[in-house]
Amino acid sequence: MDLNHLKNLTTMPSLNRVILCLLILVFFHSCVPYKNLSYFNDFETLTPITNIKEQKAIQPFDFLYIKVLSTDEKTTKIFNYSESSKSNDARAMNYMVDEKGNISFPFVGIVNLKDLTLSEAELKIQKVISDYIPNTALIVRFVENRISIMGEVSRQGEYQFIPDKISIYEALALSGGITKYGNRKKVILIRRENNKINYFKLDLSSSSIAKSKYYDILPGDILIVEPIKSLSYSYSNSFYSTLLTTVSTLATVFSLITLMYVK
Repeated sequence: MDLNHLKNLTTMPSLNRVILCLLILVFFHSCVPYKNLSYFNDFETLTPITNIKEQKAIQPFDFLYIKVLSTDEKTTKIFNYSESSKSNDARAMNYMVDEKGNISFPFVGIVNLKDLTLSEAELKIQKVISDYIPNTALIVRFVENRISIMGEVSRQGEYQFIPDKISIYEALALSGGITKYGNRKKVILIRRENNKINYFKLDLSSSSIAKSKYYDILPGDILIVEPIKSLSYSYSNSFYSTLLTTVSTLATVFSLITLMYVK
């Protein structure tokens, strides 16, 4: 064996050590810390938290279901005309609040409901109707409540719910929950308030989220779950997959070359 062969032979283990170090670095860089996957890192110190759930105020572009109740059958047919139709389409009793907070109610005209709660809206519409027809009652409900959930969740998309608001955990459950690559410390809430688009960063790894006024998610909200910086080696990321494959292949090739020189 000549001098060059000896020189190459002595450098082969060094190369293998370098490749091994690279593999270890990539592995540890790709590992996800447990605290980044947990919702309640302060679970041991949890205490009951008071969070008063207030009624959602009616805002422009909300959809309302309004049903008039009366002992008079004719009155019921006039205001709830869809129920007397063959289609029995309850959507005909849905009203969209316009940009000024108004709805156009049959035989009554324009009624402004902006910033009123559902119970306040019931009283206002009932008072307007009572000027024409006595002994009526109303049911007013939000309908077509929608939120959008994007980012590192199991199922991105737009989701509907029945209550006027739901908790952030209930909202995320609609999308199948946050994936193991989602950053529970950085969930972005986008909300339109008073003609402004506002952005809020929420930390779901702490129980203090229950104290926040953004614990409740409102119709029209958008949730975006940001990814964590550390990605699992099994994550479908072409860079990490290619890097691991390349390093593994190089390690195998150099090991074979080393064995050939030894022989």
